[in-house]
Amino acid sequence: MMKNTFLFLVALLLIKYGNCQSVQVDLTKEVGVMNPIWAWFGYDEPNYTYMKDGTKLLSEIAALSPVPVYVRAHNLLTSGDGVAALKWGSTNVYTEDADGNPVYSWRIVDSIFDTYIKRGMKPLAQIGFMPEALSTHPQPYKHDWQPGLPYNRIITGWAYPPKDYSKWGNLVYEWVKHCVARYGTKEVESWYWEVWNEPDGYYWKGSQQDFFKLYDYAADGLKRALPTARIGGCNSTGGAMKFLDAFLKHCLYETNYATGKKGSPLDAVLFHAKGSPTIVNGSVVMNVRNQLKNIDNNLKTISAYPELKELPIIIGESDPEGCAACGMSTNPENAYRNGTMYSSYTAASFARKYELAEKYNAPLTGAVSWSFEFEDQPIFAGFRDLATNGIDKPVLNVFRMFGMMQGKRVAVTASNMYPLQTILDSSVRATSDIGAIASKGEKTAAVMIWNYHDADTAGLTQTILVTVKGLPAGKVRMTHYRIDDQHSNAYTVWKKMGSPLHPTKAQFIVLEKSGQLQKLADTQLVNSNYSAKITLPKQGVSFIKFDW
Repeated sequence: MMKNTFLFLVALLLIKYGNCQSVQVDLTKEVGVMNPIWAWFGYDEPNYTYMKDGTKLLSEIAALSPVPVYVRAHNLLTSGDGVAALKWGSTNVYTEDADGNPVYSWRIVDSIFDTYIKRGMKPLAQIGFMPEALSTHPQPYKHDWQPGLPYNRIITGWAYPPKDYSKWGNLVYEWVKHCVARYGTKEVESWYWEVWNEPDGYYWKGSQQDFFKLYDYAADGLKRALPTARIGGCNSTGGAMKFLDAFLKHCLYETNYATGKKGSPLDAVLFHAKGSPTIVNGSVVMNVRNQLKNIDNNLKTISAYPELKELPIIIGESDPEGCAACGMSTNPENAYRNGTMYSSYTAASFARKYELAEKYNAPLTGAVSWSFEFEDQPIFAGFRDLATNGIDKPVLNVFRMFGMMQGKRVAVTASNMYPLQTILDSSVRATSDIGAIASKGEKTAAVMIWNYHDADTAGLTQTILVTVKGLPAGKVRMTHYRIDDQHSNAYTVWKKMGSPLHPTKAQFIVLEKSGQLQKLADTQLVNSNYSAKITLPKQGVSFIKFDW
């Protein structure tokens, strides 16, 4: 006891008089539940799901999480041959015969969902987009967009309303009925379903009321097939609070287009939130404020409805910016994606999502990182992905860290952690955000610490005194993991190799290993009150785990 008290006195003196930041964790003070809001992922190209690198990455994502991971993908109802392209995918579930009768084919979409279910994952099943045979404007249908071309070239026949809403509703009915037959009622009840994507923007070529009608018929078809299935919307863009508000009013109070009754089924509320990096004096400067402000504004909109206070809230896309398939060759502001800036941004932003949920007492259930992988693209091309050519990026290791956090969130005090309101006002533009989030489970505790700044420029390595109060008496195993230029970072290893576009087999093995989460040092035994100095480079993330 005397020794532990002495260590804490030393710690306090170092904080007060030394050139040292501090992170203090009190495991005895619970502040909330460590909900796995991070265990949600998504992507445009559903056919990547069952391809070589797609299946490998899905297995890794499933393995890092102690709870089922939810996966959202676009284009699950899009017509085509199942061949993937950037911002494109297809399943060909719906065609019509010569007399206009529906013809259903579930082969491709089954192979997508089978891949998830086999790994214990669950679909956040997107009901979209419009099959060619149902579209009011079917031609042109498959787009030819590539990075560097105007974004609106992706908008073709799949984005239009159906020519027959009853056929649209029946398509959903048949799909859900088929899923129940294939996977079982209990399994499908555990999924979420949602209609379309960003109907306030590029992705919908109908009116607002057309979308409400689309939603009503889809929800009616789903509930006819499985009354206990969960459906939500509307996955509006980050700044579209007026559209979201109108959608919520429709679901709660207005006449249902499909049934003629009041209201429409709503089992979850979804919206998007994105940051907005720029180039300043040749360097990338992030804007975490923009993403968090999107969340703040949307949660405020939802909280105005007492009827929704218990309804799950899912951020359907939650990312540093908007276009995963836009590489850094055409969009230099995306150069942050390969290295540690993406990982430190992810750590710092997810911690604030918990704070925002607390601010509004909101049941935030998930935040979908719209980041997966891109098959057959150049290695480290700067897409917003978790892995490249089967090699994990540093950002995936932040999710591995989150996967080891469980139980309750506990109190953290950090000397240079930005208050939430400061970030909402002005982002992270002065000193670095030296912050932390901590958790405590039954026989484990963890502290994630980051050194984040919006500017991707050289910065100071920070000395941080970490103290943890409330560990059990006796010997506790402590393991320190790290993401920085030297650890858990295949990108820097690849650059040291000379940036080979086609790594040899031996090089690939080295890169694959360097992409895994790495320890900073061997596991040590520590006593009940932990106190230690660490050094953390700018954009680095440390993860200190305790087990007993």
